[in-house]
Amino acid sequence: MADIGDPVPAGLTDLRVYRLPMRVRFRRLDERTGMLLRGPAGWGEFSPFPEYGPAYASKWLAAGIEAATQPFPTPVRAEVEVNTTVPAVDPGRAHELARASGCRTAKVKVAEPGQDLVADVERVAAVRDALGAEGRIRVDANGAWDVESAVLAIARLDRAAKGLEYIEQPCATLDELREVRHRVEVAIAADESIRTADDPLRAARSDAVDVLVLKVQPLGGVRPALEIADAAGLPVVVSSALESSVGLAAGVAFAAALPDLPFACGLGTATLLGGDVTDDPLIPRNGSLPVRRVAPDPASLDQCSAGPDETGVWLERLRSAAEVLEGRQAPEGRGPDDAEG
Repeated sequence: MADIGDPVPAGLTDLRVYRLPMRVRFRRLDERTGMLLRGPAGWGEFSPFPEYGPAYASKWLAAGIEAATQPFPTPVRAEVEVNTTVPAVDPGRAHELARASGCRTAKVKVAEPGQDLVADVERVAAVRDALGAEGRIRVDANGAWDVESAVLAIARLDRAAKGLEYIEQPCATLDELREVRHRVEVAIAADESIRTADDPLRAARSDAVDVLVLKVQPLGGVRPALEIADAAGLPVVVSSALESSVGLAAGVAFAAALPDLPFACGLGTATLLGGDVTDDPLIPRNGSLPVRRVAPDPASLDQCSAGPDETGVWLERLRSAAEVLEGRQAPEGRGPDDAEG
């Protein structure tokens, strides 16, 4: 076990820090780092992005501790359908990624800094060609547009897709989302408006969205996420925060426990990583993931282990987040929130 000093989060018996390269630059990330936590129930993951402060990171730690120390809820399905995620790449690469994924649904990133709407339209059109007429396409703008830009972009992207399933977080605020929702025909999904909000249910009450995108780590664990989904009363898409397969397993457990799951989930992101912490990663087969826990294996951990300096950084992040969880440090700002999938 890594020497983390005090406090040691209760119930944990081992900690490992990983570093994994990205196959494709995604949300301006070239690699993914995080910490694996072992407890009596198995392994969990703590992998808040670097810009997140202790208060927001404490929710991610709560999720990792829950996974390591408690069994996952009883599933109501044996597998979970997932979408493939297409980064803001050129049309040829987008076509290749969508075609090779084996998924029937694709989530396409748009509104990337430095790119324009023409590039987004071409990317979406290429994905439509790859999936065929029966495939489903959704796009994610990560809150990048104002209202007028969103209305224009959604119309053009909807035509390129020959029908979008939904548009995820076209604008940053709920007021903007509400205005866009009443001006377009495409369904509106909220992500950042939930996982970064003090009240994650406010979006469901706002008349601003049709679909909720929920992620286990930012919401503090599988059980808190299930409670939010139950209280919201809107369709839910379970998505990842670009975790290793250990963290993805918690997302799959959440999706598998939902009474209704009308949309494919954004949990097929292990294919974006150039490695994993296990030799049996959660890679979609025929567009679905099995419901199971994942444990790292020694050989894979050796290949992706972080160096001493980075391990020290993560141990300090864990200490600070643990102090917030235990009420020994006052919550502070969480920092920018634009890096997730």
